[in-house]
Amino acid sequence: MTLSTSASGRVSHVAAAIRGSLPWTSSPRNWWGQYHRTLGILSFLRELQLQNNSFGNEIPLELGRLQRLQILMLSNNSLGGQVPANLSRCSNLILLDFSYNMLVGEIPVEIGSLSMLTRVYIHDNNLIGSIDPFGNLTSLQELSAAENIFDGGIPNGFGRLKNLQKLALGVNRLSGVIPPSLFNLSSLTMFDVTVNQIKGSLPWDLGYTLPNIKFLNIGDNQFTGSIPVSMSNASKLHYLITVQNKLTGKVPNFERLQNLEWLSISDNQLGSGEAGDLSFLSSLTNATNLQLLGVNMNNFGGILPESIGNLSSNLEVLYLDNNQIFGSISSGIANILNLQSLYIQVNHLTGHIPAEIGKLQNLQELNLVNNKLSGNIPSSLGNLSLLNELILGANDLQGNIPSSLGECENLQLLYLSQNNLSGTIPKEVVAISSLSIYLDLSQNQLSGSFPMEVGNLINLGSLDVSGNLLSGEIPSTLGSCVLLETLRMGSNFFQGHIPSSLGFLRGITELDLSNNNLSGEIPEYLEGFDSLQELNLSFNNFEGAIPTKGVFSNSSRVSVVGNSKLCGGIAELQLPECNYEGDKKTRSNSTFTLAISIPLGFLGLGLVVCALYICWFRKTTKDNSSADSENSLFRVTYQSLLQATNGFSSSNLIGAGSFGSVYKGVLDGRIIAVKVLNLLRQGASKSFISECEALRNIRHRNLVKVLTACSSVDYQGNDFKALVYEFMVNGSLKEWLHPNPNEDVSNEEFRKLNLLPRINITIDVACALNYLHNHGQTPIVHCDLRPSNILLDKEMTAHVGDFGLAKFLPNVAYDSSTNETGSIGIRGSIGYTAPEYGMGSVVSTYGDVYSFGILLLEMFTGKRPTDEMFKDGLSIHGFVKKALSGDVSNIADLTLIQQAEDEGEDEEEKAETSMEKSNKQSFVRGQKILECLTLVLEIGIACSLEPPRERMDINDAIAKLHSIKNSLLECDIHG
Repeated sequence: MTLSTSASGRVSHVAAAIRGSLPWTSSPRNWWGQYHRTLGILSFLRELQLQNNSFGNEIPLELGRLQRLQILMLSNNSLGGQVPANLSRCSNLILLDFSYNMLVGEIPVEIGSLSMLTRVYIHDNNLIGSIDPFGNLTSLQELSAAENIFDGGIPNGFGRLKNLQKLALGVNRLSGVIPPSLFNLSSLTMFDVTVNQIKGSLPWDLGYTLPNIKFLNIGDNQFTGSIPVSMSNASKLHYLITVQNKLTGKVPNFERLQNLEWLSISDNQLGSGEAGDLSFLSSLTNATNLQLLGVNMNNFGGILPESIGNLSSNLEVLYLDNNQIFGSISSGIANILNLQSLYIQVNHLTGHIPAEIGKLQNLQELNLVNNKLSGNIPSSLGNLSLLNELILGANDLQGNIPSSLGECENLQLLYLSQNNLSGTIPKEVVAISSLSIYLDLSQNQLSGSFPMEVGNLINLGSLDVSGNLLSGEIPSTLGSCVLLETLRMGSNFFQGHIPSSLGFLRGITELDLSNNNLSGEIPEYLEGFDSLQELNLSFNNFEGAIPTKGVFSNSSRVSVVGNSKLCGGIAELQLPECNYEGDKKTRSNSTFTLAISIPLGFLGLGLVVCALYICWFRKTTKDNSSADSENSLFRVTYQSLLQATNGFSSSNLIGAGSFGSVYKGVLDGRIIAVKVLNLLRQGASKSFISECEALRNIRHRNLVKVLTACSSVDYQGNDFKALVYEFMVNGSLKEWLHPNPNEDVSNEEFRKLNLLPRINITIDVACALNYLHNHGQTPIVHCDLRPSNILLDKEMTAHVGDFGLAKFLPNVAYDSSTNETGSIGIRGSIGYTAPEYGMGSVVSTYGDVYSFGILLLEMFTGKRPTDEMFKDGLSIHGFVKKALSGDVSNIADLTLIQQAEDEGEDEEEKAETSMEKSNKQSFVRGQKILECLTLVLEIGIACSLEPPRERMDINDAIAKLHSIKNSLLECDIHG
């Protein structure tokens, strides 16, 4: 008899005799959770398939009663707990599938008695301990135990499994050596132990003893020795992967491996660095199905064989980089028509780049950097319409940059630096609007003016044309490249003024215009570039007063040497004082005009000001009286902050972050928090500027209020920067969620947060994000939302702080559906940072929503996203998602579970005479708490989804959290 269901909840087949006795509800998930003991009456059931239902419970012991059961498939159900030992009673089992669940613990030794078991799938769980029990399954044909936490060695018993065909043990913690007897299993077709700690060498006769092997993966282990010569005898092999080991010696002939699809032997110590190392490539010409060939990051020497052009036309990826290959690139490489990625960088190649490469219509990535290639860049490369990356730097290429490259309409990165290229920059090249990552033409002999078409590069992040012979003026169209973060134009012959249009490059972090013939005054808009970290204007002909704010306030970030007509600026720049006396004669001629015009102008202006002042005075008199006390803190000095914090005493230290330390202080009778920036830390100054800018115009009850800022020097003459905030008496959320076990807390209850206060805090944080994203003058992305940056006042109201990594979104292009800005790279703290930032995506409000989701999961499970349990592919998101369908009390913070019990106890204390009513109320309250916990965690999951656009909108999150809060209040849950 067969009982099987899918996630739809329908029974595909069940014997008519028992159909009426099964208590099916609307879905098998409900049936499993409430009535799985019914399984005990199905003693004659032979097949049970309940997959993709997300039951969430443990595997019931009642399964052990199904002694006639032959097939048991419970994959992808979020099952927890351990594998029950009494499954050994199901002596007729031939297939067992527990894959894609959350099983823990060790495999019971009793499982080894299932002598009829042929297929076992337990991959993608959290199982630990030894895999020894499987060595006793004499009928075993397939075992998939990958993606677990098994340790120890591979038992010798596996060598006695004469019927074993597929063995997958990858991504565990297995160690030791592979039993020699295992390599004698001629029936073996798949052997995968990738990502373990296995050592030893491969047996010399491996190709003879495993004649049927199709998939062999020993990558990311500690294997030594050489690849056996006999490997060529394994003619049925499709995949051979030995990456990231310590293999040495010569690679054998693979002439008989005609079925090979993947050959990846990268990142070893293969080869001798001498001629003949790559001769094995010629033997691969018989592998007509080869799709990937990776021999990079080894010690291969010799020339690149001509036979490389005879490799399979199906080859898509070819990795030859980071070796010692010399000689030229064969033009025959154009025969590999389906090639998509060609990497031969960091070798000793010479000769020309074959023009025939232009025939590879599917090529997307071409990297030849760091070789000794010469000659011209073939114009035929312009035929590669799918090309994304063209990297030819650090060679000896000559001639002009071919204008045909402008036809590469999908090009995102063009790197031609450190060659001997000459001529002008083709306007077609700087008009490729798809260029978004990098355009580097530096360190060449390029001449002429910079094309005005550069304004088409509106998506470009970095532009480098330094070290050339370029002349003329800097094109004003550069101001259209609003996503630029790096602009290097130094060591050329540019002249004229810095265009005013560059004032639109608000996100730039590095600007180098040094060693040119630029003149005029330094634009004042540069001091307003908050992201600017490095500014080099040295050795030009600039004149006039140098600005003093922004980047100009730190001499370590700005260079203006070699400009003899500059004056003023901060003292560290050591420039002469500015002389503001003009031509006396000219001044005397204008004296009479000024004497008449100035008084008349002031008279008219005064009348207007008086009228406006009367209106303003009536409106603000009342407000000003209440604001006087706050305004008294507007200006503070280094000395006043030193005194307020008792010399920045360690006894006043209340916290330390990425860019500085926070001290408690008293200023003018008011308790304050002073954040002192550590300016020796890279990025600290930028953090100070970002925070000042972010907090300048935002006001919200759930944002930390900055009272003032101090930018000065200390008594040793060092730069000093600090921010002064309102003091939050209840510290940070981190201190409440993860109290220091060594801290002496007199009242342990002080650091306990029950459910309702946590809900209130999440609503406060969500409201703060909503304001920053949608209701401020300029949309702001916080970029570092985590418990330590959420502070609590005396009423336990949450305030989001630390805007040191905040990023402004451009108003002109802002759209809540596509809210992105051009800052590329990882921003924020490990565990809370959105995954797309790690892949180079731009900053967006979606990133804050992701951090908010992780924060929710942490607040209600009590587990940090960086907890040691979250490794080997398991994250807090995945952990909670798998557990949600089961008993949420298994993953919830113990404080919240204890609250559910305390609620019931309070009811019982109220009236001993009504015990039954009290118990009922206790049950209802406890269930309500668990229900609300589930709903909150579901919000956390929805906010922390990997695809950014699939995450829950922050407004929807606020609405759902308010609904949960109201539900708690209706049930009178204690706070």
